[in-house]
Amino acid sequence: MANKKTFSTRIDAGRLKALKHLAVDEDKSIGLLLEEAIDELINKYKKSKGR
Repeated sequence: MANKKTFSTRIDAGRLKALKHLAVDEDKSIGLLLEEAIDELINKYKKSKGR
C-alpha cells in the first residue's frame, strides 16, 4: 500500500481523544492505527460474506 491517498472524515470528540491516547500508549501514529482498524473491518466483512 505504498500509494497512499489523503481523505478526511469527522469523528466524535470522545473517540478522537481515545484514539490519540491509544496512539501514544502503543507508540504508533493515528494513521497507522486507522489503517489497522480498516484492514480488520474489511476482513470481517469479507469473512461474513464468504469471500
